[in-house]
Amino acid sequence: MALPLVVGVDGSDACLLAVDWAVDEAARHDLPLRLVHASLWERFEGAAPSTDPERPLEQVLAQRIVAAAADRAERRNPDVKVTTDIIPEDPAAALLHEGDGAFALVTGSHGRGFLKEMFLGSVGLTVAARAHGPVVVVRGDRAGLAGRHGRILLGLSDAEIGVEAMRFAFHEADVRGCALDVVRTGRRTASGAGGERVPADEQAGADPSAAPGASLDDLIAEHPRVRTHRTVIHGTAGKVLVDRSAAADLVIIGTRRGTGRFGLPLGQPGHTLLRHAQCPVAVVPQRPGATASA
Repeated sequence: MALPLVVGVDGSDACLLAVDWAVDEAARHDLPLRLVHASLWERFEGAAPSTDPERPLEQVLAQRIVAAAADRAERRNPDVKVTTDIIPEDPAAALLHEGDGAFALVTGSHGRGFLKEMFLGSVGLTVAARAHGPVVVVRGDRAGLAGRHGRILLGLSDAEIGVEAMRFAFHEADVRGCALDVVRTGRRTASGAGGERVPADEQAGADPSAAPGASLDDLIAEHPRVRTHRTVIHGTAGKVLVDRSAAADLVIIGTRRGTGRFGLPLGQPGHTLLRHAQCPVAVVPQRPGATASA
């Protein structure tokens, strides 16, 4: 049975955009969709009075949230199988647990109520940095959200954390039938100019850690339908990828599995993308034991 695509829902506008994106993604991959609402009940704000004395107010609100999300998903694509769940736990902890059995975990770019402005600091960064599987944060403009560019962007800066991200990117591009831009970023060489674009096969002196060539070549051979473009850009990885995300439907980066305090394993590029990318962002953790020659 196919693993589900799990979406964290909280009733916010950003969450509804994430549901829309996830429905389309589930349809592309022929996956079931699982909508999960998680919250510590005492933190609800602005609640309306309950009309049912037998049910706690928070439970009524949670049920309304998941029902509205499920209805929206069904209206968008009735062929996608949808299930829902309500979990009375800390949102980050609950989503991390759900992500362990998912094809990918999808979240909006910010939450509701008191979490709205702090979402990426308190929940989104925790999930993206510590999840054992891919996490997609849905954000960006209409063209990127709708997948109108026909292009996926894969950012590589470290061979040790890029293998699973590469596999995810090629699979995504293959299913979508779109082009894949593989951008290697690194520090500027003595002879380079800021932001200079150099074709990968002409670049001499690029940081070796940014060039997992054997694995990339293998994946190109395994996915002949994917039009792959390789580029080396000397500059700050976060800025480079944010700039190029304007012409992409999804930007993908790798990361190490988080073991420390939340947010730290993402590094500067991850933090920058999750706050400023102009299309959805997929953070793909590296499995222990995977290598660049895999």
